[in-house]
Amino acid sequence: MSCDRSLLVAALAGIGMLALAGGFGARAAPAGSVYVATISGAINPAVSDYLSSAIAEAERDGAHALVLELDTPGGLLSSTKDMVSEILNARIPVIVFVSPRGAWAGSAGTFITLAGHIAAMAPGTTIGAAHPVSMLPGGTPPGVPPAEPGSEDDEEQAGNGAAAPPAVRDPSADKIENAAAAFISAIAEERDRNVEWAVDAVRNSVAITQSEALEKHVIDLVAEDLDHLLELIHGRLVKVGRDEVELVTEGANLVHLEMGFVNRIFDVISDPNILLLLIFAGMLGLYVEFNNPGMIFPGVAGLLAMVLAGLGLQVIPFNWIGLLLILIGVALMVAEVFVSSFGVLFASGIAALAAGGYLVFDVPELEFVEVRFLEVVLPAVGVLALFGGFVVFSLSRSLFAAQVAGAEGLVGETGVVDRAIDSGTSPAGKLDGRVLLRGELWTAESDRAISKGSRVRIVSIRDLVLRVAPVSETSEEQI
Repeated sequence: MSCDRSLLVAALAGIGMLALAGGFGARAAPAGSVYVATISGAINPAVSDYLSSAIAEAERDGAHALVLELDTPGGLLSSTKDMVSEILNARIPVIVFVSPRGAWAGSAGTFITLAGHIAAMAPGTTIGAAHPVSMLPGGTPPGVPPAEPGSEDDEEQAGNGAAAPPAVRDPSADKIENAAAAFISAIAEERDRNVEWAVDAVRNSVAITQSEALEKHVIDLVAEDLDHLLELIHGRLVKVGRDEVELVTEGANLVHLEMGFVNRIFDVISDPNILLLLIFAGMLGLYVEFNNPGMIFPGVAGLLAMVLAGLGLQVIPFNWIGLLLILIGVALMVAEVFVSSFGVLFASGIAALAAGGYLVFDVPELEFVEVRFLEVVLPAVGVLALFGGFVVFSLSRSLFAAQVAGAEGLVGETGVVDRAIDSGTSPAGKLDGRVLLRGELWTAESDRAISKGSRVRIVSIRDLVLRVAPVSETSEEQI
């Protein structure tokens, strides 16, 4: 067995040396299939891992090429960089196809499309708007120069007697913009595409249709569908590394690669709206379990939701201020149970939850992945408010209700005199005797003599001695 393994290793080494000796000229792709990966949605680490696995599998199985069907509004810049790197370093041709009709290669999708060995778009699709940072409040977007002196804006403001406000620029935003512009410029230059337009898409957020993209040499072709795409690229030469590879795609066998189960989970929880619901559901489940130990299901469901939320927070960036506001909101709602603030603490907690839910994913890197406030945040906070209000109301009633357990719970109860309260005098100068109450015999005292068998009502209790009065007397006092 060891001898056979040594021969196999030697054979593989010999094949590798022959391949190197053959030079880096044009070669035809080996017979095989065309693999297809589909990305529809925001770009995140789960999607990046999916593409990496798809390229690795296609390379391992000796596929002609990998077609990436793309429809995305954008996503994380870090994940975009990883995906572009995977495409640029792939050992097989990667064809990026913006489809189906109506699809958009926005923001991060622009980088990915330009990185493909062949970039194609379907009719009715768009590409561009790749600016990485949103507009600053009170200023102009980074990268957009302020109005020059003598412009129409200046003349209008001068006519109103007002000086033009200085443009507000954020150095960190400029840094990100310049890095993104250089990154997309390098990609376009590597693929021999329109560098000037690519930079303009980053700095000025320009977007164009598929026909304009073809005219400006941003993409290589427009195809009606996947089959039409394979017909159009058949026989083309593309540069893969230092080699030129001839594409053999017409009539090729298509192998569609599905996203794995784990990546599907991460892809779902990478949506800030889903992640926010997981956070609220987890808090609600754990709160129910803590208030009602032994129910099990709410605790297990809440813990699972919090675990998934924790994983999601490791995948996408978040705002610490928003997360802190959510925790403060929960603390204020719980405090209302123990501190009578007439609803002020509870209302403040609800407001903190709503503000935290809105701000927790308000970060520049999630520019195209926003939390839907009216559709998600308000309903989730409303459910928590209704449930929390019910719990606070119930606990408040129990705190102010009359005590029914312990010695204090005996006050107002009715008992029967077991030994007449006239046999002696207590240290306090009261007549004492014995009363049967709840099946127990208690020492009792009263201001007047009470015969055995009489019914008495407990007025107060002190040092385990009951102070009683005849039932008829207490009834009259109550009337």
